[in-house]
Amino acid sequence: MSSTEMADEVRAYVAAEFLAGEDASDLTGDYDLIESGVLHSLGLVRLLSHFTETYRLPVDELDFTPDDFRTIDSMVALILEHRPATV
Repeated sequence: MSSTEMADEVRAYVAAEFLAGEDASDLTGDYDLIESGVLHSLGLVRLLSHFTETYRLPVDELDFTPDDFRTIDSMVALILEHRPATV
């Protein structure tokens, strides 16, 4: 999966799970999801769960901060850095 496809998948997940029915046109790669209130602590846990299932990220081995979930671009970078080579 390319980084563009990954960004599209993450964007679709965020829109479906956290913006139910709202306009998702602002979800550019650098849109601040935390500052805007789209994501909160429970949302971060849900995203981690999604990344574990979808990209097989070894969550118990990750060293991450909320900034890794601040934007679509930062989430894709986190996934690319930590996903197994076979995904």
